[in-house]
Amino acid sequence: MSGMKSTVCALVFLGLAAAAAPRAAAQTASIEFMAQATPSGGLQEPVRGFPFFLLSKSFAEIGKEAAASYPKPDMNAFIDKLEVSTELKAWMKKNDWVTLRGEDFIQRLRPDDILTVPEFKKAYLERNSGNQSADFPEPKFKASDEKKNPEKFKKLSEAYTETIRHYIEAHPASTAEIDLSLVKVDPSPKWNAILGSHDSVVHQRTLDLAQSNYLVARAETDLQGQGYIRGLAPGNYWLSTLDVPAVVGDARPRWDVAVTVRAGEAKYVTLTNSNSVRAQPTP
Repeated sequence: MSGMKSTVCALVFLGLAAAAAPRAAAQTASIEFMAQATPSGGLQEPVRGFPFFLLSKSFAEIGKEAAASYPKPDMNAFIDKLEVSTELKAWMKKNDWVTLRGEDFIQRLRPDDILTVPEFKKAYLERNSGNQSADFPEPKFKASDEKKNPEKFKKLSEAYTETIRHYIEAHPASTAEIDLSLVKVDPSPKWNAILGSHDSVVHQRTLDLAQSNYLVARAETDLQGQGYIRGLAPGNYWLSTLDVPAVVGDARPRWDVAVTVRAGEAKYVTLTNSNSVRAQPTP
């Protein structure tokens, strides 16, 4: 008798489990997406055979998480180690700038900067001395005068500095190309290499986190640019290409699109240029 009861209980349990299975399956959600890109001057085309990743956190936020683990290099600490004048170090720190080349650098220079930073003053004089067509002022003293008559040298030197100041104010274009004489002291190549190494580490960490801690599913688009992800729990997701752009002509869209699905819902998502990740300007 007890054996019969056990059999009946087992059958009841199996029946309940079988009845619950369709209900559980009905609660899962799915995402169907269409990826298309439009090159400039062209027609919209499907993004074929391209991998998409469903993440539980946006790729952008994953990047921030990775960056938090690797603080940016300290520019001031970098400047302190440079073999340049104290005045140049102070200028770099004040301007938060270590690039001594290009138009952006030239535009930052003021007459006081050129006259108080030895490297800038030397570069400016090298580029302008002997420029008779512009009546560039010549000093009324010689270097040897500093020992022979220090007071007179100091007076003439200060007067010459003021003359140069007025000249720079009257001829702002005279500062052009002084960066050509600063190549040897320009620390930006070293700084950019340090930043590049840091960014590479953060980038790799971001990819590792995305594909391990936050990866929910992966799908590849077919010839029509369609992809399918099924059997999802209800919740918030992000449909992402990570940092890989889809190449369609000259279009290079990347996606990191938020998608919310409810229980039993079949969500349809269209991916186009308009909801792609906008390229960030280079600082």
